[in-house]
Amino acid sequence: MKKAILCGCLLMGISFKVGAQLTFPVNGIADPRSRSFAFVHAIIIRKAGDTVRDGTLLIRQGRIVAVGRDVQVPADAVVVDCSGKYIFPSFIDLYSHYGLPQQQEAERLSRRERGPQFISDKKGAYGWNEAIHPEIDAVDLFHADEAAAATYRKAGFGVVLTASQDGIARGTGVLVSLASPDDIRDNLIILKKRASANYSFDKGSSTQDYPSSLMGAIALLRQTYYDAQWYAAHQQGETDGVQPDEGVNLSLEAWNRNQSLPQLFAVSNKWDALRAAAIAREFHVQYLIKAGGDEYQRLSEIKATGSAFILPLHFPDPYDVSDPAQTRFLSLAALKHWELAPTQPAAFEKAGNPRSRIHIRRCRPRL
Repeated sequence: MKKAILCGCLLMGISFKVGAQLTFPVNGIADPRSRSFAFVHAIIIRKAGDTVRDGTLLIRQGRIVAVGRDVQVPADAVVVDCSGKYIFPSFIDLYSHYGLPQQQEAERLSRRERGPQFISDKKGAYGWNEAIHPEIDAVDLFHADEAAAATYRKAGFGVVLTASQDGIARGTGVLVSLASPDDIRDNLIILKKRASANYSFDKGSSTQDYPSSLMGAIALLRQTYYDAQWYAAHQQGETDGVQPDEGVNLSLEAWNRNQSLPQLFAVSNKWDALRAAAIAREFHVQYLIKAGGDEYQRLSEIKATGSAFILPLHFPDPYDVSDPAQTRFLSLAALKHWELAPTQPAAFEKAGNPRSRIHIRRCRPRL
């Protein structure tokens, strides 16, 4: 029987100890060795159609540094003979909130009981609307969760892009390894501190009255684009050379800083996907859209947007049709979506959209 080893594309999804960094105190005798691992004589699948036979995969300080047949094995490396075994890249989850704290429902309810709220009550030199918080960096809030990481690893994941899933402008996401935090500190599993800028049409936990509709959310998002452009122009002296009358706005500064990152937009349905693509065209940005699952119903329009998509593989559960009295309330549209939703990844492939990516949700993947 063929045996396989599953490894992360950037970091191995297995547990091993890494030597302390120079900025951390050492309890005992310091060990300056780099802790290299060499997996030799393996059949390595680097990507589809790219197989290295009798290859070597070299890892140093938890990161893959070389893959091939002629890799020089360092003298201090731990050599693992993988003859007859396969090494595959792991899955990467591009839409996750792994390792991030979740706001308590009781806290949100207590804030809503205060009555109407028109302006943000967030302390600091931030923007006026709590649904727009691009200044939030997931890396500042991240802490590895071994139980969740173990569940991911068992499903074949090695790396996740984790970000806040709250609000319209959600701040930046952090790319992290799913190596066991029992053996490796958070410092060593963060692969990229700011890997994406995240958006949606959902105001999230904001208790402000505005926006109260999808139209309002779209208007607020568009207005923030214009506000950020105006703010940047005044700060850089491109107009009259004066500072904005409102002073420092850390939210708009963060918004402008985040524009250089990959832009990830989460939607809940096909119409929101088309709306997001329209905003992208208006402001000359390129969104990577996390699909809602029913985009196959307007595939020609979706393809015409030219947007890249993350496709969920979390499909509708079967309906309970054992009770005829209840079954009569099921709509034909709901039944057809249950039947056709699993065909969406294949439909994207047949439509010739090579920029789409599969997103397998951790909770209940159906492969």
